[in-house]
Amino acid sequence: MARAGGITNAVNVGIAVQADWENREFISNISLNVRRLFEFLVQFEATTKSKLATLNEKLDTLERRLELLEVQVYMAKKLTSLFPMAIIVYYQAGTWQ
Repeated sequence: MARAGGITNAVNVGIAVQADWENREFISNISLNVRRLFEFLVQFEATTKSKLATLNEKLDTLERRLELLEVQVYMAKKLTSLFPMAIIVYYQAGTWQ
């Protein structure tokens, strides 16, 4: 009977070792996937920041151009209200840009 108990104990230890290996493999897979997810998020953040910075520069340029056009339109309106014929003469002379 002592012998049967030893076999049962060995089987139980074997089952426990197998379960331990499976748990370790599962934890290792989870850790690997978390690491991959983290690396993706870091790369995504860097790429997104770069693209947003580029878009911000383009938007700044467009805003400056719009401000310039607004001033030009304002000045043209003022000029035409003060000197209506000056614009026509200026345009016909070919110097209008």
